[in-house]
Amino acid sequence: MNEEKKSQNSQKPQSSQKPQSSQKSQSSQKNQSSQKPQNSKNSQKSKKSKKSKKAKRKQQRLNLILLTALVIVSAGLVTSLCVIQAQKEKMVENPEITPTQEPETTPTEPETQETTEAPDPNALLVEQTLENMTLEQKIYQLFIVTPEVLVDNAVDYAVQSGSMTQQALLEKPVGGMIYFSQNIESESQITQMISNAQQYMQDANQISMWIGVDEEGGTVARVADNLGTTQYSDMAFYGANSDTQEVFEIGQTIAKDISQFGFNLDFAPVADVTINPQNELQDRIFSDDATVVSEMVASITKGLQSSGKVSATLKHFPGLGAEDGNTHNDTFTHVERTYEELKETEFLPFQAGIEAGADFVMVGHQIMSCAEDAMPSDLSSVVVTDWLRGDLGFDGIVITDAQNMSTISENYSAGEAAVLSISAGVDIVLMPVDLNDAFEGVYQAVQNGKISEERIDESIRRILTVKAKHNLL
Repeated sequence: MNEEKKSQNSQKPQSSQKPQSSQKSQSSQKNQSSQKPQNSKNSQKSKKSKKSKKAKRKQQRLNLILLTALVIVSAGLVTSLCVIQAQKEKMVENPEITPTQEPETTPTEPETQETTEAPDPNALLVEQTLENMTLEQKIYQLFIVTPEVLVDNAVDYAVQSGSMTQQALLEKPVGGMIYFSQNIESESQITQMISNAQQYMQDANQISMWIGVDEEGGTVARVADNLGTTQYSDMAFYGANSDTQEVFEIGQTIAKDISQFGFNLDFAPVADVTINPQNELQDRIFSDDATVVSEMVASITKGLQSSGKVSATLKHFPGLGAEDGNTHNDTFTHVERTYEELKETEFLPFQAGIEAGADFVMVGHQIMSCAEDAMPSDLSSVVVTDWLRGDLGFDGIVITDAQNMSTISENYSAGEAAVLSISAGVDIVLMPVDLNDAFEGVYQAVQNGKISEERIDESIRRILTVKAKHNLL
């Protein structure tokens, strides 16, 4: 109650002041009411002013855009007029140009990005092998010998590869060996003999040998005659039939028959053409028709090499079909032929065999009258380099016929014949009478500059290239 009283007492003075504040309030309201119309007018004017400014700015922007567009259009028109004027001037200078034509531009070929082929692994292997070979090892690769000559004729007939062969190959790592009937007794014997020899050679310098044999079919067939493999008639019989498929299959079969024992080089086919029926080869030749011989040689070459295990050898370049002598027994054998005659006849089968991919070409000992150097063909640079390498384009392995034959052995020492052969462009000397003399002759020729080591390297590259192809490296 006291609190309520206090409250009432405190409110009394306020009530006494009320009339005054009310007067002030009324006065204030009068002033405010009198100012209201004036503020409203000012506010409306301000809003109109703002709207007017915005409109002006908008109009200015629009005018600027229109002006810019006008400038761009004007510039385009000016440019077009200039182009038209330039075309008109060109038309005056060159009436062939029409207004719609564009100026001629020289087409530019798109840039071609050079692609580098991956290096041939065999080529790299050949170069690495060559680089690691001594001069002596290189020179020995240039010879294929009989197993008897390899061991300095310590035995009359070699029928096994034993300690003598092993020691000889360590000292004289030859490029290969050739086996004859006297060396072939049985399948197991010849297989073991070849296998041992190859192993000895691998142990000596990691390069396997050519293991060669004369397996033509017919009269000359060392393996078939001694081991009873597939027998064939002389090649003249198949030439008369002129069946290329039959001859291809003969090549395939011969390669299969001899490779099973370890032979990897066949000294066949005979690529001569019969011109003189009295030549020493007789029915070993396919035909007296150069076209028939060419077809037969190409087919049998493809057959022999189809398995990749055996290399074929075209023989006896530049042709023995016109001779009337015997290079095995005669001191000299001459062949009278013009170079034009050779190109029209004898060269054709060799060219066909080369195009068929023959790895080897054997050059004979006949002296060709048109070579005009009075040299046996395998000692003649005209025959080997000019004709075989140059005119026929052969870049495989050139091998001599056996140099223990009378036409060579009765006129030259083994060393002389080997030096002349290599100088002529030959890669491999077959069957020198004396391997030691032949090696020494070539070695001294390199030492005294008669034969360059670069020339030796050329032959070694060819030999190693074909060996690499047959997995002999």
